[in-house]
Amino acid sequence: MSTRNTNPDLSVEPPPDLADREFAPFLSEPFARAWEEPLADQAGAQAVRGRLLGRATASRAAEAVMFTARRHRLPRLVLAEGVVARTLYESRAGQAPRPGEPLRAQSVELAPGACLRPEALGPEAQTMPRHREWLVLAGSVRLDDELLSQRDYHVTPAGHATPSWTASDSGAVLFLRESDRAAVPGDEPFTVRDAEAGWPQYAPGIQRRVLWQRDGQAALLYYAQPGAQVPRHTHGHDEECLMLQGELFLDDLLLRPGDYQLAPAGTGHRITQTDTGVVIYAHGDLDLKFVA
Repeated sequence: MSTRNTNPDLSVEPPPDLADREFAPFLSEPFARAWEEPLADQAGAQAVRGRLLGRATASRAAEAVMFTARRHRLPRLVLAEGVVARTLYESRAGQAPRPGEPLRAQSVELAPGACLRPEALGPEAQTMPRHREWLVLAGSVRLDDELLSQRDYHVTPAGHATPSWTASDSGAVLFLRESDRAAVPGDEPFTVRDAEAGWPQYAPGIQRRVLWQRDGQAALLYYAQPGAQVPRHTHGHDEECLMLQGELFLDDLLLRPGDYQLAPAGTGHRITQTDTGVVIYAHGDLDLKFVA
């Protein structure tokens, strides 16, 4: 005789082994119906399954319009000896730019003592038509006579010479964002040092540092405590998010250190939440547009 399943998690026992002839009569009517799953349970399971599939479908549709890059999966582009770039985002030639869309976003890795010169970035770096923002992600670099360390930020407005960067003996990783933002009178290169900038309070559990701003868009650093979240919001400009520390859920997508996501203007986020606490570089709306 076979042994019946006594798993306490099962509300209905499965039918016995068909090979057991002793139980064969109980597999015909009117007893066979007793082995069937109750109709109410079937309906409930189908309803839950339908909701889950609907959530997954909506999540895939929302994610499809975002541009997400996992840094460790991106191809390496050698710019110079000891200098390697990974392209996080690049705009498409011939397409009308969206509000706040970058031309290119890259992470640039410098081996110990390596130098990143303007010519390595392409002809635009020498003709100087681009607005460039730099953020030190790891290590330290020398900018002329300045030493910049982790989370130090530097801006080179269009029309100003692209600087050369020399890594320290420990090497460095830079984030570079390029845009077609035109310069205005009085624009000059400047640096925001992490050690001097502070963390102004922004919202419960969230502090925010404005690095650069103009015409409603800004470059920002966010520092959020574990459990912090941002309400549902939409984007008037492209919103870029580069993970520096911790983990963050943007809707149903989990971002980890080194990951980058661009949410195009006109899209939105239902969920922005961290369980670990995070430090994030963001470029987008200075004032988020919350949705009730």
